[in-house]
Order: sequence, then C-alpha cells, then structure tokens
Amino acid sequence: MARPKKPQTMGDLIRSLLVIIVPLLLITAFFTRDVGDHPVKEVDWRPAVALARSQSPYPVLAPVNLPPGWRSTQAIWVKAGDTYLNGEPSARNLWKLGFLTSDDVFIGLSQGDLQPQTFIADETRKGVADGQSVVGDDTWERRVSPDGRTRSLVETTPEVTTIVSGDLPYEALDTYAGILSSSG
Repeated sequence: MARPKKPQTMGDLIRSLLVIIVPLLLITAFFTRDVGDHPVKEVDWRPAVALARSQSPYPVLAPVNLPPGWRSTQAIWVKAGDTYLNGEPSARNLWKLGFLTSDDVFIGLSQGDLQPQTFIADETRKGVADGQSVVGDDTWERRVSPDGRTRSLVETTPEVTTIVSGDLPYEALDTYAGILSSSG
C-alpha cells in the first residue's frame, strides 16, 4: 500500500535551496578569491651591465635617464658557449635588459653578436619588416610580429645586432632607443 504524500512545507523548500546554493557559493568563493598582488621581482641591472661591458666584444647598451616609475625585471649577460636560461650553451654573447614601464608594459633590449638572422627572428617574435625609424644618427629597421602586438626596432652592425622590443607604439620604442648609451 502506497504511503500518502506529505504536503511540502516552506522548510522543505529552504533546505532544498540550501543544498544547491551553499556548494555554488563555496565554489565561487574558492575560484574568485583574491590571492593578493603578485609583485614584480625587480632586479638591480647596474652590476649586470658593468659585467657585460667588461667582458663583451661589442659596445653594451643601457639606458641613461630612465623615465620615472620604470622597474628593471631582467638583466642577463651570458658569454657565447656558457649555459643560458634553457640549460643549453648560448649561441652568442648575449646581453638582455628588460623593464616594466610605469604603465606595466614590458620593453626589452637585446644585443647579440652571432647568427643575427636567428637572433632577430627569436627576439622580434618572427617580426616582419614594417618601415624604418631614425633615432639620432642611426637608422633602425622596424618589425612587427605576425599578430600585430609586438613591435621591434633592429639595428645590425658588423659587430652586434641590437633589438628594442615591446608591446608599444614605435614612437615609444624610438624614445627608449634614444636614451641608450654604451657609456655610463
């Protein structure tokens, strides 16, 4: 014999809603919690540039009079054949210096003396020619990545290839290239 159905009460409705809502709230809280800021690790680039300048076969560039609020996040000097970040020997004498602008946009300087075409392709994210910039007395080749996001300035001399890159307009890269110097 079937039991007669008990009429549903408001308490039943509330319990049913709690069974559904409480897990949803816990999941939402877990995946949207604020884990705090992830501060950028700043590095002191001056000792690295001094070492690079003492060991490099080419003039090592670094900025003079950085804009206010710029923070150095990368300063790497590695001699050709020494172990690079990926654990492999470096294909060139390599100088890399990176900053976050006051707007938290990365701008990088890379210099290398061997295998310029491979170096340019790697550092410009396979950028294609996009005109020229004249900075001081120097003419730089402009390159833009295939997705249009990253722009680069490339200057190649017989002794070194210099690349300035960032997700910035060419004018900002021109300004940065203009404050680079091999002395200081």
